[in-house]
Amino acid sequence: MQHVFYIDRKTRKVEQEPIYGQFFIDILYGTGLFSRLFSKVFLFVFTQNGLFSRVYGYFQKCFFSRKKIPKFIETYHIDMTEAVVPEGGFKSFNDFFVRRLTPKSRPIVAGDHKLVLPADGRYLVFPEIKEEMSFFVKGQRFSLETLLQDKELAKEYQEGSAVFARLCPTDYHRFHFPCDCIPGLSKLVQGKLASVNPIALRQYLHILWENKRMITKLETKHFGDILYIEVGATAVGSICQTYQEGRQYCKGEEKGYFEFGGSSVLMLFKNNKVIFDEDLIKASSQRLETKANMGESLGQSV
Repeated sequence: MQHVFYIDRKTRKVEQEPIYGQFFIDILYGTGLFSRLFSKVFLFVFTQNGLFSRVYGYFQKCFFSRKKIPKFIETYHIDMTEAVVPEGGFKSFNDFFVRRLTPKSRPIVAGDHKLVLPADGRYLVFPEIKEEMSFFVKGQRFSLETLLQDKELAKEYQEGSAVFARLCPTDYHRFHFPCDCIPGLSKLVQGKLASVNPIALRQYLHILWENKRMITKLETKHFGDILYIEVGATAVGSICQTYQEGRQYCKGEEKGYFEFGGSSVLMLFKNNKVIFDEDLIKASSQRLETKANMGESLGQSV
């Protein structure tokens, strides 16, 4: 059994992450003999054609799936005092999964020159984008051109900065704007639906630029043009955008949400546009994610 550790930003302590679906993660991405023999077959079934994710997602939207909610809340210690519960309760497990939170539960750091975290999750920051960025294992090559599917756009950001936010199934799954901005049209890039769990990324970093994803350019006053990328994952067949193209948005306003499963958000900045918070830089340099919430400080403009 493999383990995942992170730094809790509030306590500054290193914690072990409880992994939803640990058994299947170990089979698909483990290092044992069984995994090596059968992982290719399983990975094709679970990630290549998206059928598993569509079927699994369908059942999470069925009325009977709501029976899972109390046990899930208890097992993963979900703070329901933060949630907006509809009258009559949640209609399905997916309805619970995409729940909204009360505004007071996620205060937004003020200041035009302050950048905030776009989602609840576990964060890695990279002050410099490099081909051999160290995500979870040193030496894995990061393909910016493949990620963006645009050679010229990749050149604009190849000397910039990057943020990687990993959302677990236990997290609040709506994502938000990191600063005041005007978002453009989201570009859909079809791909696989592999897990974005660190156990998977340790072996297959290319998951980040092969998975289904949506790319949006954000026009901002103090941070230049930001590329905001939502990456789907196993059991996440839907990346739902709730914003309107071309409208002015304030920092912290909702951009969209992921339906059931783990997923991630990537943000790319051009060179010399942002200075990340020191605690995030320090943890990332040690290849440790930092668990933090939407609205907390990410950095500031240069």
